[in-house]
Amino acid sequence: MRQALRTEARFLQRPLNLASRALLILGAACLFVSAFMPLWKIRLVAPQYQEGLELRIFSHKLEAGNNGQDLVEINNLNHYIGMQPLNQANFVEMKWVPFSLGIFVLLTLRAAVFGRMSQIVDLAVLFIYFGAFSIGSFYYRLYSYGHDLDPRAPMTIEPFTPTLLGTNQIANFTQTSLPLSGSFWMLAFPLLVLAAGWVSRRESVGGPE
Repeated sequence: MRQALRTEARFLQRPLNLASRALLILGAACLFVSAFMPLWKIRLVAPQYQEGLELRIFSHKLEAGNNGQDLVEINNLNHYIGMQPLNQANFVEMKWVPFSLGIFVLLTLRAAVFGRMSQIVDLAVLFIYFGAFSIGSFYYRLYSYGHDLDPRAPMTIEPFTPTLLGTNQIANFTQTSLPLSGSFWMLAFPLLVLAAGWVSRRESVGGPE
């Protein structure tokens, strides 16, 4: 047991080489870019909206197509079936997600400067938790919007959950939900962090093993 703990401690104290530090800096840059790029797109198509209604989700805002008019149309449709209106102020995630991304950028740059394997492990674990929590929160919000329907609405439909990824049918609307460039920039971050750990896996406190 003691030997296993000593081995683990030595592993966590392994220094990062220059290639790993460069990968961390690149990862921080990817995460920074993702904060300003659209993360997700929701598109609705129906016979009366053949060109489609589109909503793009950023880490800090909602952006609708047709100079924002698509959001007005979507909220009118939501009212018709008893859904709550989509309002950016109600998305509390847009207040803490940009802050969290900034913290990850700072932690990654700190790891690139001080360069220990333990910081790689911390970044990977924290970001996996952050990603799982963010996706879970997004899914729960979709679930709530599709299930908390006003029974007094002009049109009654069965409660539903808008799809998180892919295409489904909601009444006479086809809904498509897909990731956009911001999500891919964000996905690059944990891959680069893991790559940084892999590149320095044979480094030791006193030099290469």
